[in-house]
Amino acid sequence: MCAVRMNALHATAAAASLTLAAALAANAGGFTPPIVDSGVTDPIVEVPAGEWAGGYAGVTLGYAFGEGEYVGFTEIPGGYLGTAGKLELSGANAGLRIGYRWQRNRWVFGPELGFEGGNIDDVLTYDNAYDGSTDVSSKVKSVLALRVKTGYVVQPDLLVYGVAGLARADIEYRVAATDDAGGSFSDEANYKQSGYILGLGVEKKLNDRMSVTGEYEYANFGKSTRTFTLNSETASTQATPDYHNLKLGLNFKF
Repeated sequence: MCAVRMNALHATAAAASLTLAAALAANAGGFTPPIVDSGVTDPIVEVPAGEWAGGYAGVTLGYAFGEGEYVGFTEIPGGYLGTAGKLELSGANAGLRIGYRWQRNRWVFGPELGFEGGNIDDVLTYDNAYDGSTDVSSKVKSVLALRVKTGYVVQPDLLVYGVAGLARADIEYRVAATDDAGGSFSDEANYKQSGYILGLGVEKKLNDRMSVTGEYEYANFGKSTRTFTLNSETASTQATPDYHNLKLGLNFKF
């Protein structure tokens, strides 16, 4: 009976030893439970580009400032009389515009027709050879422009764009002079001149129908010979009007 009990104790001890050895081996091997792939991934959310296509109309308010237009007269017949000085066109302006846009994903493009008027002008005064003074004035009275705007939707309510267009300006050009005898003479050589416009802009939606704009533009109307006759003497100069224009605007979509 005692022998049987001893054998049972030996068997139990052996089994416990085997179990402990297996546990130690598993821990020594760095056992890591298996990772189960649930198959669920976070969704990728695409931010919408916003709706910019369609027609619109708007108003603008701007201020122009010029780089400088040199005035130099050439007597007819005769020779060059020298440079009198420089006109720097500047002044406030306001405008109306109407346009249409198409949209392809985040790209937006379309034409815009605009009309602007105001006081973009300057007057140059200098002493002349007759012991008097001469005033030369230039004024851009109005501009009719056809622009093409191409932009990219940075945010659903924010558009940045470039501007390129053709423009035609109505320009007033005038010379007035006095002499030592108290005489006063003046002549005008007003004209219309075509040119180009380049610029950059940004537009921010206030709601689905209304947006505000901020723009920078450079307008250049080339070179034109203007001829004047004062006190039976004729002379000409080259008019080269150009200016920069900073504009704020309000658009209404329809």
